Amino acid sequence: MIKNLFQKLLNKSGKSYVLDSRIPQKLIISILLRRMIMVVRGFLKTGKKVFIGNNTRILNSGNIHFGKSVTIDKHCLIDGFSSEKIIFGDCVKIGAFSTLSSTSHMSKYGRGLKMGNNSAVGQFTEFGAAGGIEIGNDVIMGSYISFHSENHKFTDSSKLIREQGVTSKGIKLGNNIWVGAKVTFLDGCVVGDNSVVAAGAVVNGIYPENSIIGGVPAKVLKSTLE
Repeated sequence: MIKNLFQKLLNKSGKSYVLDSRIPQKLIISILLRRMIMVVRGFLKTGKKVFIGNNTRILNSGNIHFGKSVTIDKHCLIDGFSSEKIIFGDCVKIGAFSTLSSTSHMSKYGRGLKMGNNSAVGQFTEFGAAGGIEIGNDVIMGSYISFHSENHKFTDSSKLIREQGVTSKGIKLGNNIWVGAKVTFLDGCVVGDNSVVAAGAVVNGIYPENSIIGGVPAKVLKSTLE
């Protein structure tokens, strides 16, 4: 009965997978209890139906759109102070110990983050979103991912690097992308739909759809259609 209830809740939340019959009932009950506590905490922090983990801070929640069944796991910091609305689509998940920094310096109000439906990042992800980050639908990512949507200028030798300002081209990921662990996305990079980014890659260019990307710096290794 518990398993049937859990499966119905999964289906209602938009999850398409079938529960493994070997999953013990004790595990299901513990997950349900944890989710109940998280949704109560989310309502207290944001006034909305959001699943929020222990010791997670949400700043300026009024500037954040939460879709259905959004999960922000434990020990996260979500900075909602941005010039554009922060958007978490339906069934988005942010892994534990992750940080969203929308405004990194008082000299410039940052743009923030937009994250599409059914997209998720693992633990210890850093969103440096001052220059803007856009992530499409169905993007799945491992742990220790970092986004740096600004880059320091350094071409004027008469000035200190810290005095030369930054570029803010932003970062854009399309739909249906798999990103391995410990990938770094740099300002100005664009990854097309239906692509795979290998673990440890440093992504700093513009990559077409259906690409398998890897390396430091990252390059197209082959097509996902092959």
